Amino acid sequence: MASRSSGLLVHVTSLPSPFGIGDFGPSAARFIDTLAEAGQTVWQVLPLTPVGHGHSPYASPSTFAGNPLLVSPERLAEAGWLEPSELDDAPDFPTDRVDFDRVIPFKTALLRRAFERARRTGFSATYRAFCAREAHWLDDYALFTALKAYHDDAAWTEWPAPLARRNADALDAARLEHADAIEQHRFAQFVFAEQWDALREHARERGVQIFGDLPIYVAHDSADVWAAPHLFHLDPDGLPTAVAGVPPDYFSATGQRWGNPLYRWDRMRAYGYAWWTARLARALALVDLVRLDHFRGFEAFWAIPADEETAVNGQWVDGPGADLFRAFEREIGTPLPLVAEDLGLITPGVRALMAEFDLPGMVVLQFAFGDPESEYLPHHYHRALAGYTGTHDNDTVVGWWDGLSDADRTFARRYLGLDWSSEPIHWAAVRAVMASVVERAVFPLQDVLGLGGEARMNVPGREDGNWAWRFAWDAVDDDIIARLRDLTETYGRAPAPSPPADDAAKADAAPTSLSATSTS
Repeated sequence: MASRSSGLLVHVTSLPSPFGIGDFGPSAARFIDTLAEAGQTVWQVLPLTPVGHGHSPYASPSTFAGNPLLVSPERLAEAGWLEPSELDDAPDFPTDRVDFDRVIPFKTALLRRAFERARRTGFSATYRAFCAREAHWLDDYALFTALKAYHDDAAWTEWPAPLARRNADALDAARLEHADAIEQHRFAQFVFAEQWDALREHARERGVQIFGDLPIYVAHDSADVWAAPHLFHLDPDGLPTAVAGVPPDYFSATGQRWGNPLYRWDRMRAYGYAWWTARLARALALVDLVRLDHFRGFEAFWAIPADEETAVNGQWVDGPGADLFRAFEREIGTPLPLVAEDLGLITPGVRALMAEFDLPGMVVLQFAFGDPESEYLPHHYHRALAGYTGTHDNDTVVGWWDGLSDADRTFARRYLGLDWSSEPIHWAAVRAVMASVVERAVFPLQDVLGLGGEARMNVPGREDGNWAWRFAWDAVDDDIIARLRDLTETYGRAPAPSPPADDAAKADAAPTSLSATSTS
């Protein structure tokens, strides 16, 4: 965090697209261009992994794999793996939300066609090199995904015992039996990587940093747990003996029972934290900066007996602490490109851990107005923070405002200057964070657009209806772009001036990285 910057939080799935879900296609490039036009230098995204239960990117079947739903059909056609006419068969998808039940089979079928065409023309050396380079996670992921489909999406603990327990002979037989499906999953990951790398290069060219997100836990029904059960607290049948969550808090009176299996940190330590360092290295191969979700859990985590229905009856257990982050430094170097998600109950031990490794934390304006002495009030901020109006787990600013008590709204009006200003609440909130001393300010796009609670991305604890919000391009008009840029320039967050004309001309003459290249 060497200089002041700002950006938008928008997951890729929320981008406009004719194929029912945001992807790495033309809209993603246009969004990066729009960020640059508005003076923004940060694009924060949610985990890019495949979605799991409830279509959540935080319950993924793999922490290493990319989400195939994000692959752009248009880029597949440019690469020669789809015919342009095949894109005309897209159903009439809703434009304001992701209908996952319709999108998943449609995108899966397109990827299958692309795979078959690539196989007929012959896989390239680039593809083979990708498979070899990523084999440490790709082979298990591709086999796991093929076996899940073969077993009607049953959890791995419900598969025949030799497969569930990874009997070597059973796995060898499965690799032969499901070779076609396994290769298809490898190909989907290759295409994901090619398209994302091109998009990320475009972001670099426009001066936009990609800010990613790494959940602390992984899903039980995942390739990660199936491939390395010894690293998790599981019983002899592979089921968790205790699960992750948080105690009662701002979001829920009964806490949050996430259900993820807990790590065997003693065994992680015995292996030099190799699984975790590989996980972080993989994340940093995809993004420039990583938000470590639920950073609190690295210092101490809430352990809930697996048979408990809520998170109330858990207990705090010591986490790996500094030992893990020293392993990160040995593997990745310093300074660590991490931001700690340090919201909620934060102890002196957590603060000390962050300070030891010089990790910035987070502040959310929506948490500020219940207490006049709240650390979330902007006059209490300090530079080494990422400041937000809200996160993907919060209501939008407009929805939050509508739900405030009279007393909190009165204080917020005074604090934000709304008693003598006609500025809408969402712009007042953006201005307050933008004007603060934090070096990185990030705003959900919903807050910049002034949308209500209907545009919320996630309601923690709600089983269905999350992760589906999408925007349309006509909502992002010239006035919004101009106003965001004006605030960015006013508060010293605009990017450095453009290079001299001759240097800019050279840059313009360079070939674009977004032109997909066929490697089949």
